[in-house]
Amino acid sequence: MLKFLMMMMFMIPFFLSSYFWMLVQGLFFVMSFMFLFDFYSMANLNHLSYMLGSDILSGSLILLSFWICSLMVLTSTGILKSNFNSLIFIVLIFMLLFSLYMTFSVIDLLMFYISFEVSLIPTLMLIVGWGYQPERLQAGVYLLFYTLFASLPLLMGIFMLYGFWGSLNMNMMLFLFDPTIKGVLWYISMIGAFLVKMPMYLLHLWLPKAHVEAPVSGSMILAGVLLKLGGYGLLRLMPLLMKVGLKFNILWITISLFGGVVVSLMCLRQTDLKSLVAFSSVAHMGLVLSGLMNITFWGLESCLVLMIAHGLCSSGMFALINIIYERLGSRSLLINKGLLSFMPTMSMWWFLLSSSNMAAPPSLNLVGEIGLINSIINWSFNSIITLMLLSFLCAGYTLYLFSISQHGQLFSSIYSCSSGKFNEYLMLMLHWFPLNYMILGVDFCIYWL
Repeated sequence: MLKFLMMMMFMIPFFLSSYFWMLVQGLFFVMSFMFLFDFYSMANLNHLSYMLGSDILSGSLILLSFWICSLMVLTSTGILKSNFNSLIFIVLIFMLLFSLYMTFSVIDLLMFYISFEVSLIPTLMLIVGWGYQPERLQAGVYLLFYTLFASLPLLMGIFMLYGFWGSLNMNMMLFLFDPTIKGVLWYISMIGAFLVKMPMYLLHLWLPKAHVEAPVSGSMILAGVLLKLGGYGLLRLMPLLMKVGLKFNILWITISLFGGVVVSLMCLRQTDLKSLVAFSSVAHMGLVLSGLMNITFWGLESCLVLMIAHGLCSSGMFALINIIYERLGSRSLLINKGLLSFMPTMSMWWFLLSSSNMAAPPSLNLVGEIGLINSIINWSFNSIITLMLLSFLCAGYTLYLFSISQHGQLFSSIYSCSSGKFNEYLMLMLHWFPLNYMILGVDFCIYWL
């Protein structure tokens, strides 16, 4: 794991070059492929050291981080052309990638907490520095306070754990606290930060605001990787939370399933494209949280599959919305109509990514959703009604998004007649191809259990 860390450190001198954008973008892709070639060896112990370690769970999320950060740089060429602090922008993406790499690769729980919180700083700076409207300051405050309010109890819980256990090594954690009052308070303090980060329904209000105000790169990394930090933390701590969790996880499953249905209904009345995709992320992550909390083999492995699939799919959707925003100057569904006649080739990518978003075959979303639905129905057959509603409404709002935006009369005041540039089509293909190709190697998700 240290070799990739050193590789990132040796990228820093390239920031001084006048061709820093191309060099950093190329090296991000090189690191992605180098990590991919080393991926299946992570099932062994050769990636384990005293401070750093990796298995299939953390390795797949590190690979997703490399890939999404590479695509962020590819998508944000407008910042380079306008020369709006492009060097600072690249440095922030590098800092974000570095903090994500540390979060997913450290073994010590305190180091995990520090890296987990540090990833918030570059994200906040991206939103406040390169966002679109003045409301981005409010979105930044929401993001900061929701996350920090839940994270301080997590820090107290980690110190409490060290006092009892004498170690914070994730590999040594066993069932510790019984479901007493003390155990329940510790359990809530440990999982609160991860529930906010996923986000669970009722704790999700920061997410639509952050997505709507963020630049395209901020939305891509937020939907692609940062929402997965919550799921990763819960998966790592689940052995520790098992005893109390078996009594109390029903609460989070119920809130997530009913919240997913409510959020899906809210998607059907959104007019802002970004807001619609942001709310759909809450619905999808609610399904992930439900499968994770019932602690079954199906649920845990499908949780990882859907996290990877959602990261690629929602990032691609936000990139598509940005392409339209650059042409029409608006994200409103009332204005974004008739795109089939304006950008016919881009409509194909709208269709492909929309079909993946509603878990049509052969996308990776299908495998993840089938596994999660199976595990939740095995846990309680009564949940079948909410799952049916969730699946139906997911298809409903995705078709609503596609049909409203592609059909109808074209808006007359368009900024550009360009039907798409090469780097835009390349970026969309690099989202869609792994999302559908990985279904052939979906067995990777069972190796970490």
